[in-house]
Amino acid sequence: MSTLGNSNFDDDSAADFLADFTEAPGEVALLEALAPAADAAEDQEYLEAEVAGPAMAAAEIVAALAGQPFAGFPAGLLQQLQQLDISDLEELQELATQAVTAVAQDSELRAQAAEGSTLNDWLTQQQELLKRLA
Repeated sequence: MSTLGNSNFDDDSAADFLADFTEAPGEVALLEALAPAADAAEDQEYLEAEVAGPAMAAAEIVAALAGQPFAGFPAGLLQQLQQLDISDLEELQELATQAVTAVAQDSELRAQAAEGSTLNDWLTQQQELLKRLA
């Protein structure tokens, strides 16, 4: 069972991605986390937490790279991101937007939020993320 919390880093699979990314940060890791969710959006597929969680964490990182981190974004990670060499931030933002949209529409994370009676708050959080990615 996943531990859906107050940020897109709180899901178990997102936390695992974040730990791996912190040890080996890079554009490829972000692309690998975002692409499966973005592809699922095109195919209108249901996203399991193992795909959705890392995609949401990666989208939060992309928003931070674009200068729009959420209020509780880890300070140490922000410092790490300043050292990253990103070849095409706009492409990452577009991919992240597609991934967030797919997760918000039909995913295990959405279902967990609905089960926990926090769906409206969760959807509001994702809309805010989409604005930060724009």
